[in-house]
Amino acid sequence: MVNQKKIIMLDKEFKYYLDNQNEIVKSYNGKVVVIKDDSVVDAYDSKEQAYFESIKKYKLGTFLIMRCSPGNEAYTISFPYQIFA
Repeated sequence: MVNQKKIIMLDKEFKYYLDNQNEIVKSYNGKVVVIKDDSVVDAYDSKEQAYFESIKKYKLGTFLIMRCSPGNEAYTISFPYQIFA
């Protein structure tokens, strides 16, 4: 079962990323950032490194890991589809 409180918390962290994306990209473009409590607390070269280092410091479910890049590619998934007429 999904913990609704954790989803809301991560939603807050994601909103922080979106609201501050331009400034974050200026400092961390291409890096994987860890966002906690409305700030970037760490930056790494890979998602795996970000995850394993972050769980040593922070309780799981209290931080968001994001690939930092301009635009929406880092947080948008496209599914190819075919249209049949």
